[in-house]
Amino acid sequence: MNSETTNSLRSNCDVSVVVPVYNEVDNLAILHEELVNVLSPLNLSYEVIFIDDGSQDGSFEVLKELKVKDPNIVVIQFRRNFGQTAAFAAGFEYANGDLIVTLDADGQNNPMDIPRLIDTMNAEDCDLVIGWRMNRQEPLIRRILSNAANKVISRSTHVYVHDRGCSLKLFKRDLAKSIRLYGQLHRYLPELASMIGAKVAEVPTVDRKRRSGKSKYGSISRTPRVVLDLMTVFFFLVYSTSPMRLFGGIALIGCIIGGLITGGLAIAKIYSGIIGGWAGFHAYEIGNRPLLLLGIFMILISVQFFIMGLIGEMIVRVYFEAGNKPIYHVREVLK
Repeated sequence: MNSETTNSLRSNCDVSVVVPVYNEVDNLAILHEELVNVLSPLNLSYEVIFIDDGSQDGSFEVLKELKVKDPNIVVIQFRRNFGQTAAFAAGFEYANGDLIVTLDADGQNNPMDIPRLIDTMNAEDCDLVIGWRMNRQEPLIRRILSNAANKVISRSTHVYVHDRGCSLKLFKRDLAKSIRLYGQLHRYLPELASMIGAKVAEVPTVDRKRRSGKSKYGSISRTPRVVLDLMTVFFFLVYSTSPMRLFGGIALIGCIIGGLITGGLAIAKIYSGIIGGWAGFHAYEIGNRPLLLLGIFMILISVQFFIMGLIGEMIVRVYFEAGNKPIYHVREVLK
């Protein structure tokens, strides 16, 4: 039974809570209780979707027990550990709520902040509300690196958000369903949302100390992958519909530089011939000069980048036309 059939068997609800789980056996029951205590008084129908991301500590067994006690729970078990991005992607796919909340299973995100996120979304009519951890309970070095990374990403993408690492976020259903996640792209949800013109807001939230276990998704060793994903996000944010703007621009710059170098050398040789005759022209050698090789190299590279731009344009057209993908996203239609 595929996900679309499974979703059709469950009626829509007001709020879906998506919780990736990886070896959090001691935190699940407490988190579930907190979520119920927060969501029940809101007078909103809800579901809590736990995605077991290949846990090996008995987390799935705890989730099965919670499912028996609470029909509002949905449990998805991965065959192995696919990572937090995949867990969020599965949660978005299976969610039936008009609003979709994401948070970590380790208890550091406080469910008591969820009503504030909902109030902010209603008040500001935004599509995505992001938690901003004001009192982060992490080692100093991680806080420094995180703050620096957020500033670099904001300047690179022009999406100014203070805390991309906070998993506590609130999405409108249509936005969450429109986002496609790969790699480590869950870290760049504000950027992915901005690609389709979503309105983003931030809300200060409480960051608590982990109750049990240790962090699995926040390792500094993931930094190289995060940097590479930032380059991917930047490309799609700026050049996704017109890659020739990037590759053609590089080709144009390289061609100008190569043309100036080779042209300058040619003019110098011709000038030597004018003032020194054939002997001067013959004596002024440029064939063995590294500068000539650099000029030719720049021109060849420019041709390659131009061809890459053309291929990119062809791929973009195949992507949009063959996949029937829209090049725009409508917020609202009034009739």
